[in-house]
Amino acid sequence: MVREIMRDEAFLARKAEPAAPEDLSVAQDLLDTLTTHKDSCVGMAANMIGVNKRVIVFDNEGTYMVIFNPEIVKKSEPYQAEEGCLSLPGVRKAKCWKSIKVQYQNEKFQTRFKTFTGWTAQIIQHEINHCDGIII
Repeated sequence: MVREIMRDEAFLARKAEPAAPEDLSVAQDLLDTLTTHKDSCVGMAANMIGVNKRVIVFDNEGTYMVIFNPEIVKKSEPYQAEEGCLSLPGVRKAKCWKSIKVQYQNEKFQTRFKTFTGWTAQIIQHEINHCDGIII
């Protein structure tokens, strides 16, 4: 189901709760909503659709990927970027990392690790910031 985009900064600033198997429908709503906004958005966190859970979806080199409870466990090569956000007007500066290793859970809630680089890594960092209540 396509959900309305959350723009309430007080809600977006809250740290997200861990996701659980009963939150699988949130992932589908995120996918549906991201697909609707694909011309102006490359990733979303659950709080962007009003659900305070650690679920993100993002464009992983042309294919959408959903991950639950993501945490960055390793990062390297910092750089300054400018980012926009569907939930917030304008563009802001953000510190990013060229390479990140992420611990997450898949749709079966099995723990996985994956290293992401470049643009995909920047997208994931932005969405994890949403999960952590960090507003760029």
